Amino acid sequence: MQAIVETLFDAIYLSTVLTLGILMIKNCGGRSQYRLFGLMAVLLGAGDAFHLVPRAVALCTTGLENYTVALGLGKWITSVTMTIFYLLLYHVWRQRYQVTGQQGLTAAVYGLGAVRILLCMMPQNQWLSASAPLSWGIWRNIPFALLGLVVILLFYRSARQHQDRAFRWMWLTIVLSFGFYIPVVLWADAVPLIGMLMIPKTCAYVWTVVIGYRAMKKEVSG
Repeated sequence: MQAIVETLFDAIYLSTVLTLGILMIKNCGGRSQYRLFGLMAVLLGAGDAFHLVPRAVALCTTGLENYTVALGLGKWITSVTMTIFYLLLYHVWRQRYQVTGQQGLTAAVYGLGAVRILLCMMPQNQWLSASAPLSWGIWRNIPFALLGLVVILLFYRSARQHQDRAFRWMWLTIVLSFGFYIPVVLWADAVPLIGMLMIPKTCAYVWTVVIGYRAMKKEVSG
């Protein structure tokens, strides 16, 4: 039953974000923020597919323990693509609210992204091992959480200042995604049931993409 339900959920998730991303790129009407948002959604779906597709295959065949390398490689790739996802989201913020300058902020954002990717590339992560160390899972997620916090604060402040109803909940989608993700990093190995939090985390990302798509439909088509 888990295999069927989880595989169906992941298939709906991937097809949704990829479809919305492609539609945004195609129908953005020349608005760079929505083209960028579409690229962000496609990257989200494509990156997650490297982990979710092998997981679905494993669940529907011989089990997760027989796909350690594929699953580990998928998590590795997803960790990098999710970092790039937030860097693109930062640029969506700059374009939407016509932010200029602030080179220090941009340097900080890219610095956190670079540190996160560098930590993900370290061999100590043992991505392809069945016994990857928890300590490195924590270390590589510290700059990632800080990057997310910066983006949360930027969208929260700007949406309020500009009375931007379309993006008024963008900050909350990011809060939820991290709120559900962090317990999985810390405790899912000890308490497997906590891994179920990846479902609402995934829903939060879908909400993020839907916010961008609805805003595009209203501003470009309306």
